[in-house]
Amino acid sequence: MHQVIELEGVAKRYDSAGAPALGPLTLSVAKGEALAVTGPSGSGKSTLLNLVAGLDKPTDGAVVVAGRRIDQLSEHALAKFRREHVGMAFQFFNLLDDLTVTDNIQLPAQLTGTSRRKAAARAGELMEMLGIQKHARAYPGRLSGGERQRVGVARALVNRPALLLADEPTGALDTASGHDVRTLLLDLHRAGQTIVLVTHDLSLAEACASRTIHLVDGHLALDTYARAVR
Repeated sequence: MHQVIELEGVAKRYDSAGAPALGPLTLSVAKGEALAVTGPSGSGKSTLLNLVAGLDKPTDGAVVVAGRRIDQLSEHALAKFRREHVGMAFQFFNLLDDLTVTDNIQLPAQLTGTSRRKAAARAGELMEMLGIQKHARAYPGRLSGGERQRVGVARALVNRPALLLADEPTGALDTASGHDVRTLLLDLHRAGQTIVLVTHDLSLAEACASRTIHLVDGHLALDTYARAVR
């Protein structure tokens, strides 16, 4: 099975005299897998996500994403790689308030050189898929939390990334909106999207993920597979 993520002996230290924030860790994530990363605060979840996204570099080991060893790329090459292969959805959405929903979604596509016409077509396709097409001309401030998270996910998917990273995607949402995002992530997984989901919410991990790892003090404490996608 094709591996989208391969970590080999990866460790990250922020203090040369202290214990690693993460690792050493060896981990593979297969194409189409939905991996939930859980653990207490300070366990290394965010560090792992940042390394996979190429937002940080390991102190030791190799990080391979979508067939590229990203820890050896320059900052310019990393930025290009992220735009083309990695989508990110955040807890606090990170939408641009002065752009419409459509413009927010299509912006990453235009940054990769996609024409405005093709980017708009892709944005329209995603808005229809995610049930937010009626908000195409609205601004983010007029939307509910769940609707804004759907816009954030659409933006993350606009370049058809090999990997979707979701960082506490329900953390800032009320119960109803959180349920909507949970359903969305499950639908994306069923459609074959490779996902890494960082969450404190064990019920979200159980509902959406085909596999869950639990980190404690930067080390892998548990690695379990779900019986089936629900």
